[in-house]
Amino acid sequence: MLPYLLGIDIGTGSTKAVALSFDGAVLASAQHHYDISSPQQGYSEQDPEMIWQAFVSCVNDVVKQLNYQPEGMGFSSAMHSLIAVDEGGKALHPMITWADTRSEAIAKNIRESAQAEELYRQTGTPIHPMSPLCKLIWLRENDNELVKKTAKFISIKEYIWYKLFNHFEVDYSIASATGLFDIKSLTWSTEACNLAGVTPAQLSEPVNTNYTRRDIDEQTAALLSIPASTPVVIGASDGCCANLGSQINDTITAALTIGTSGAVRITSKTPIYNFKAMTFNYLLNENTYVCGGAVNNGGIAVDWLIRNFLNLKDIKEDSYHLLFAAIDEVPAGSDGLLFLPYLYGDRAPIWDSQSSGAFLNVKPQHTQNHFLRAALEGICYALNDVIVTLESTANITIERLNISGGFVNSKTWVQTLADITGKKLSVIQQEDASTIGAILLTLGALFPGKTIPTTDETIITDCIPQNHDVYLRAFSKFRKVYQDLKESMHGFE
Repeated sequence: MLPYLLGIDIGTGSTKAVALSFDGAVLASAQHHYDISSPQQGYSEQDPEMIWQAFVSCVNDVVKQLNYQPEGMGFSSAMHSLIAVDEGGKALHPMITWADTRSEAIAKNIRESAQAEELYRQTGTPIHPMSPLCKLIWLRENDNELVKKTAKFISIKEYIWYKLFNHFEVDYSIASATGLFDIKSLTWSTEACNLAGVTPAQLSEPVNTNYTRRDIDEQTAALLSIPASTPVVIGASDGCCANLGSQINDTITAALTIGTSGAVRITSKTPIYNFKAMTFNYLLNENTYVCGGAVNNGGIAVDWLIRNFLNLKDIKEDSYHLLFAAIDEVPAGSDGLLFLPYLYGDRAPIWDSQSSGAFLNVKPQHTQNHFLRAALEGICYALNDVIVTLESTANITIERLNISGGFVNSKTWVQTLADITGKKLSVIQQEDASTIGAILLTLGALFPGKTIPTTDETIITDCIPQNHDVYLRAFSKFRKVYQDLKESMHGFE
């Protein structure tokens, strides 16, 4: 029997567990999905108990597959969630997820206030409705009775942690994504808490990401089929864990992930502040920051293309093959056709929820396939906008992108991204980067100095830019066109 560590990623759509041996082999895995509820426009909610059950099932599935217990386990988790609980950790309301936008007006007011920049620099968190800071203000203004009943405001990881140990504790990484935490002093920010109308006593105790407990509640341990003494490392957020799992250890290599949305992240010893672009600065540990920006329009925009241009309502794997085959028929640059991909508004670096999609420079020679390619290029331009913003803000040059997400299976998409960014692209860890990162944090906490060999299962090695000059000119137009159209976009209902 090979000893193993268990990494668990608590995501928005599913929880996944991976058992990794000390020689780097994946011994078993399990995944359980759950739904998101949207009772009103802009609302995004989940039942935290449903996610707890998925967590329990994942642990049991892995232990059952291997028929022996892990040496330890650690967590990765989605950021920005908010749950109101009573003194016993019972949820008083559905969890509000990161995608919830009901506090947009509140975020806008804060962004335009005199204290906005100082608040951003202190907490490292973009001022956006995803932030628990804005969610808390909305609750206070719209459901004050719930606020009065609440003992603690916590995240989904804290909810699960409390079920395990009966203690309210939160790692620096998740705390640093709340908009309520001082990322330098490593304490709850007095200014942010006052703005949100909460006290530090209503929040969990902050601890480092290597913080470990070995006292699982006896009944809960039996439910999980593991000993109560199993060491559990609190871990970090999914983005920070993904950087660790993707081998991003400096500022010359960036992680670029495209799922439903997309993100670019580097690892830095200091925060990288840009108030206008609101680059995020989340903690991997007490002296390491994961800095970058996220965009709204990744895979979700590609699915929009398939449904509305190819008229395929039931999207399957073959649907993507059809899309990329069509795109391949059009030269780089789409013969001058340009697309702003802001179908769902956008976050970094424009932070404009009222922005919208737009095709420009449409000419008679442009066919449906031109529109498809231009749209894909627009998605890549938006990601490159984040990269260029990071480079100019931090005065660095990113040389390589370690990429992950389902898009890595498309040579067309990967090559287009390489051409637009002008960077070398590599797939280091196709899947489970966040889970692997959680395992590496666990290893460092429980077995200091020990390493797990990483297998370089690179599908695409050093994808080299081929048409960067073409795209360099088009990218300059892309950035200017948004600024030119911004006011007009805001004029539509």
